[in-house]
Amino acid sequence: MIDSTPTNERAPRIFDIIAVMFVAFLLISNIAATKVTALDLGPIHLVFDGGAILFPLTYVLGDVLAEVYGFTRAKRVIILGFVASILASLIFLLVQIAPIGPGYDNQAAFEAVLGFVPRIVLASVIGYLVGQLVNSFVLVKIRQRWGADHLWARLIGSTMVGELFDTVLFCTIAFVGIIPGLDFLNYVITGYVYKVGVEVVLLPITYRAIALVRKREGLKPQEVLAA
Repeated sequence: MIDSTPTNERAPRIFDIIAVMFVAFLLISNIAATKVTALDLGPIHLVFDGGAILFPLTYVLGDVLAEVYGFTRAKRVIILGFVASILASLIFLLVQIAPIGPGYDNQAAFEAVLGFVPRIVLASVIGYLVGQLVNSFVLVKIRQRWGADHLWARLIGSTMVGELFDTVLFCTIAFVGIIPGLDFLNYVITGYVYKVGVEVVLLPITYRAIALVRKREGLKPQEVLAA
């Protein structure tokens, strides 16, 4: 089905700001994810990683990118995040194997934290690349099928599908064999429910963010800024 949504082909005004925030949130989350933590809430035991604090916001920004700027521009930012993550991983690896200078006594700590980043980045890159592309694709397809109404259905529906791919791939690649037994299953389920839950809770903020970006770009509610 051909998308009949009106488009505006002029140059974007704040696309670069949103793109930079998206990539920054991804890089920060990759480093924070090197720490696994747990939280006991009475009889409920939750296992998650530090990336859970910020990473769900990349999906909010991904929704803004896809909804306002279209799948082509959203895909471009996703790929840029992919490249930046790989570059960060390579730099950390090079610094780790570089000769230790005089007076530097933190090599073991550096390796323990940032030495794990390449595996986290591999997991993040694969999970996030697949998840974000699926998220943006589903969001755009729902829009094509049912039009510009029911934004909440597009945001929640695309997130549920995208986060499922992302969470299963990331958790498996990053921590299978490290987090034992049922704790690993707990980690996967907790991560998925948490990420989807955060986006549902932040839905009013996502609505407002999309509206503000549309207004800043001079777009009508049904318009997409064409690439």
